[in-house]
Amino acid sequence: MERSSGSEAIDVAAVLAELDRIHAAGGGPERARAHLEAALARSEELGDQPGRLAILNELMGHLRSVGDHAQSVTLAEEALALADRMGLAGSDAYTTTLVNVATAQRAAGLLEEAHETYVRALADAERTLGPHDRRLAALHNNHSMLHSDSGHPAAARTELLAALRILEASSVDPGADVDIATTHTNLALVSLRLGRPEQAQSHAGSAMAIFQRTRREDGHYAGALASLAAVRIELGDATAAVELYRRALAIVDACYGPDSEAHEIVADNLEEALAAIDAADRRRPTSGSIPALAPTHRTTPAARPKPGVDRTTPREDVSLASGMELARAYWETHGRPMLRERYPAQAGRIAVGLVGHGSDALGFDDEHSRDHDFGPGFCLWLTADDHAAIGEELQADYDALPVTFRGVGPRVTTRRSEGSQRRVGVFEIGAFFSSLTGLERAPAADRPHEWLMLEEATLATATGGEVFVDPLGAFSGVRNSFRRMPEDVRLALIGRRLGMMAQAGQYNVPRMLARGDGEAAWLAVAEFVRATASVVFLLNRPAAVGYLPYYKWQFAALRALAARPASRLPEVHRHLADAVRLASAACLGGPGFGEGGAGATPARAALEQSIDAACADVAAELRAQRLTDSADPFLERHRDEVQARIADPWLRAL
Repeated sequence: MERSSGSEAIDVAAVLAELDRIHAAGGGPERARAHLEAALARSEELGDQPGRLAILNELMGHLRSVGDHAQSVTLAEEALALADRMGLAGSDAYTTTLVNVATAQRAAGLLEEAHETYVRALADAERTLGPHDRRLAALHNNHSMLHSDSGHPAAARTELLAALRILEASSVDPGADVDIATTHTNLALVSLRLGRPEQAQSHAGSAMAIFQRTRREDGHYAGALASLAAVRIELGDATAAVELYRRALAIVDACYGPDSEAHEIVADNLEEALAAIDAADRRRPTSGSIPALAPTHRTTPAARPKPGVDRTTPREDVSLASGMELARAYWETHGRPMLRERYPAQAGRIAVGLVGHGSDALGFDDEHSRDHDFGPGFCLWLTADDHAAIGEELQADYDALPVTFRGVGPRVTTRRSEGSQRRVGVFEIGAFFSSLTGLERAPAADRPHEWLMLEEATLATATGGEVFVDPLGAFSGVRNSFRRMPEDVRLALIGRRLGMMAQAGQYNVPRMLARGDGEAAWLAVAEFVRATASVVFLLNRPAAVGYLPYYKWQFAALRALAARPASRLPEVHRHLADAVRLASAACLGGPGFGEGGAGATPARAALEQSIDAACADVAAELRAQRLTDSADPFLERHRDEVQARIADPWLRAL
């Protein structure tokens, strides 16, 4: 929705200033995220599209920093769609959005998509940005990371040097310019990859000099500390590296939290530095401890337990909030150490999380969910080559992990969750998604008929859950391909659902009640509720909120969606709940509502009112999203307008 002239707009500058205060005060990542999400919701309430775009750009960057790549990419797609609706193509604001979107994609491991977006951004930048525009430097800086991630450090260095030239030419004080410091940090890391440790030390030193002058202690400074630590490791000074990594880790935890991806990376590097000290100590003729550093020692890989050995851990009286929390804690306590010790060469290629069937993966489990398919466990997803090389061995090591954890277990399984349908353990990525959807990867955008064969509940299963780590990005790339439903397919499904809402709810419920066929009216209510629930998710966009799940979780999902900041159609689930509650009395008769059969009753009037209220909310949202211009209360009219907006002629004709 466009902001009308003279209407209230959100103060983006004030929002960003408060964000800076939160970081400066050590408020932590959750407080920063809550602040940005509240501002995003406020921009939506005001209909302030420029403000919303600015905050989307900021929030996607924050989520990228804390490792929530799936949500960062979702917001990136929303930001780009908003920029398109605002007609910003060819403007510097559009270029800035493209850069941020590409960076989110790169961090999420979507390297092909990121490259395409960077190419678009570079083309736009040549038209919209001046040769000394700092945003052009940011584009070169971020593009360098893509080259680095793709294994091309020389190309990465070329991009970074271009960024450095722009920044130094445009800076009012190069000796206190944090962007210049960050570029030197990245050049230090690339120089190490190119086998140039002296150049790396020079760049790292330049970065540190700037940060020491500015006295900033944020994520950028942590990166500079970590890059200098990497240089010290390369030059054989592991003791100095440990201290630098520890300082970096403290800042990372304050800025992004101990559960962030940044923490994981720095903590891994710290462990390697400590191991280097440990190895050096063992090589000395006499042992020498380093009390100030209190180095830990890596243990040698444990042998697999022999048959019959008790692999259970002592039961603990620990309250359990959710199956997802149990899975994550079990991974951190037992899974991560196992990968590091037994598979150091592949650990940086394996994705881990909990995705698939089950209320715990969907986030709807409670104490009633623990009677089957519940207990300690997580998924490990491997590429086809890695699975062929180590899959069988890794599954054996996974099976050897403790079968109880935090007082829970052993894991209870049913016949439907065993063998090829198991819910946890080691999986080849393509086979995993094929077991859920019948496809190893989402259909292409030009194959809409294949998309229409995928039920929303199936897509919810394939895209729900959580990915704890995915250093290679291969698993998330496939998972995200199922999240990105083509726009024409989304519009076609919205049109279908509108047709069912109109036919079942607006037309057949009162018609069947008038005929005295209460059972048929009751079934019509059920069809209306299902179609409306689907529309709510489709209008919120699956890439942003996911898909409508299996029928027994639909109301739980609707309530959860309504509670999200900036959620669209937040009241519709209440209208649907009213319709379900009233259906029995209205359709089949009940105390105080009159008997079943023809004729008006209070329950029937209330049922029709709840249906009308839901339809009115949906029609208003369709107009807000410019999917219809009709003011007709009957949704069949809106279906025609939505269908007319479908580009694919085959889909439009369905």
